[in-house]
Amino acid sequence: MPMHNPPHPGEILREDVLPALKMGVGDLAEHLGYSRAHFSTVLNGHTSISAEMAFRLEMAGISSGRQWLAMQSAYDLWEAKSREHPDVTRLELA
Repeated sequence: MPMHNPPHPGEILREDVLPALKMGVGDLAEHLGYSRAHFSTVLNGHTSISAEMAFRLEMAGISSGRQWLAMQSAYDLWEAKSREHPDVTRLELA
């Protein structure tokens, strides 16, 4: 069953992962090879987790890259479904 209003994966990093690691934003950003500013945009939900970042999180032992991308995809799809769209009718295969 799809989750209603899933959290942005950056929120999970900020609220769960950073405290569990007892690391600050700048420390984890540096460990992963990102600037603090760029990493903060992810943590605050302003930027998506890229495949590259997901892979780096996996290399650091923070879940799997597939899990981070699945969370980002669930969030993106929920966001898309909650916006207005033009009327698109279903196609029938010939």
